[in-house]
Amino acid sequence: MDIVVISGISGAGKSQVAAALEDLGFYCVDNMPLAMIPKFAELCFATQGRYERVALVTDIRAVKSADELFMTLDEIRELGCALKLLFIEAETETIVRRYKETRRRHPLDLSGRDLEKAVLREVELLAPIKIKADEVIDTTGLTLSKLQRRLNKLFQGDGEEQKALNVTVKSFGFKHGLPVEADILFDVRFMPNPFYIPELKPRTGLDNIVKDYVFGFSQSNDFLSKFSEMLDLLLPYFIEEGRRYFVVCLGCTGGRHRSPAMAEALTEFLSEKGYPVDCIHRDIDRD
Repeated sequence: MDIVVISGISGAGKSQVAAALEDLGFYCVDNMPLAMIPKFAELCFATQGRYERVALVTDIRAVKSADELFMTLDEIRELGCALKLLFIEAETETIVRRYKETRRRHPLDLSGRDLEKAVLREVELLAPIKIKADEVIDTTGLTLSKLQRRLNKLFQGDGEEQKALNVTVKSFGFKHGLPVEADILFDVRFMPNPFYIPELKPRTGLDNIVKDYVFGFSQSNDFLSKFSEMLDLLLPYFIEEGRRYFVVCLGCTGGRHRSPAMAEALTEFLSEKGYPVDCIHRDIDRD
């Protein structure tokens, strides 16, 4: 089991790091007391593989001393876990500005009167933890997409870049309304319609006889070729920008024939390219 312990300066972005790791398949727990972490790790082991990747966030409220954290980490290692300590920091001016923008109170500034002094005090207290961290990330001037890319490099294995993006291909019928979740949407009503062929009308785009009809025309094959080529170009760029989910929607009139057939073909293409992909036919059973 892999465990990542996220520590660092309050306001530096530990919660954003946890959210990004969650998208990479980690089970994340925020602000868990140190005394509970070894027991939690034991429970994860007992699930027999249900929690293979876990990220735990600690902050200055839980870490009373660096030695206390190090003892906890040693207990986790004794369980046989692969452990990484990730330290998140930012420049003092950046931390102060973030707290002022959010109007939150720093955990070491209970009076709310000396924010900068509290930040400097926390930096001093956590310095031993930073020294022993496996990775240190400075979020000063770091956009969310850049942070996600940094985490991808740390926690995605070689050759797994594409697996970071989960794609959903959805067919729908325009007469039943547009899907609001679409990241990219195409109208395939330019393709010949099986609805007007008596023996095909009661069938759906999942039937081979309908697929053969739809892809018996050059415009259907040309669209599939060009659209697949475009997605093959674009999806890696979306991954670089930190996207983890992408929804492709294809619509025809009723959502029963043309768009399901095209969605199935596109799903096959994306699967062959190595993307985790789901295919949903929203309106295939509607009149």
